[in-house]
Amino acid sequence: MGKEKEYSNDEVTIVWKAELCTHSANCVKGLPAVFQPKEKPWIKPNDATSEEIINQVNKCPSGALSYYLTKK
Repeated sequence: MGKEKEYSNDEVTIVWKAELCTHSANCVKGLPAVFQPKEKPWIKPNDATSEEIINQVNKCPSGALSYYLTKK
């Protein structure tokens, strides 16, 4: 199994599976405040609404990005 990382904003958790990423850059182009590949960490889930994040993650063509709702 490859590298998998999670990034959370207390409402939604973004899951990134590096081995699936095809570097289409849909995430970066669609939501650059959250997806910043030159930064560490490169995903900043507090820089957009949960709805914006979910909508953008759903556009990932490779399936490298997914999400789940964080239970409070």
